[in-house]
Formats: sequence, C-alpha cells, structure tokens
Amino acid sequence: MHDVSAIGVALRCTASVSFPSGFTVTAFADDADPFDLPAIDIATPAMNVNGDLVVFSAPVPVTITLNVIPGSEDDENLSVIFDANRPGKNKRHAGDVITLVGTYPDGSTITLSEGKMTNGMPGSSAASAGRIKSKAYAFAFQNIARTRAASAA
Repeated sequence: MHDVSAIGVALRCTASVSFPSGFTVTAFADDADPFDLPAIDIATPAMNVNGDLVVFSAPVPVTITLNVIPGSEDDENLSVIFDANRPGKNKRHAGDVITLVGTYPDGSTITLSEGKMTNGMPGSSAASAGRIKSKAYAFAFQNIARTRAASAA
C-alpha cells in the first residue's frame, strides 16, 4: 500500500536579503494547489530533412507556484519578498536569492536553490464566489535536490 497523503507538508523559505533566517510556509490555500511543481522538458526532439531524429538538451529553470491563504502570515511574508524585489522608479531592488526546502509527511524533502521570485499578486482580488482569491507567488530556480523517504522495513 502507498499512502500519498499531503497532510503536514511544509516549505521553509529563505530570501538572502528580506528573510535571511527564513520562515515556514504552511498556510496553503484550499481553492488552489498548495504548491505546484510542474513538469519540465529535459530534451527537445526534432526531425531533420532526411527523417532522422535529432534531440538536444538545454538547461531550463525549475518553476514552482505557492498558493497561500490571503492575509495569512505566510502571505504577508511572501508579499514582503514580492515588494522588496519588484522593480520600480526610484525604488531599490533587494535582489533576493531564494531557497525553498519542502518537507513531506513521508520524510522526503525537496530543496530548490539559487532562485528568484518571478511573479506575485500586488494586492487582493475578489472572486465571483464571494471570497478573496488565494494569493499565488511564482519562483524559478537553478538547482533542485531531493531526498527520498526511508523505506518501510
């Protein structure tokens, strides 16, 4: 049997300038995926004029989107990073380098490092359902490392 429950998942976020000690993200949204780590292409196939398969690989960033409860402490902390790194006229850019460390209920971990926040919501939006929309924050990372869960004996 495989238990794939996500109850208890958490992320530790550090931002080199804004939050060097980091904070733990657990206030995940209930109306969107808590964090989405989409598939990435590791090779691009093509066919040459003679019908031969040609494949090439190029590095691509690892992206992740966090969806948190609007107004939560996690939202406030992530919005600090967003505001500090949003470029603007007469505004100093923080240049945070982000690291996320995720821990799963089975004991496995994922570490995303050498990253930047790439997208966020500058304010709150209302949904047609009559509630404030979950806040989404997107990141891109250069490196990823995983540890596997200890196998049951």
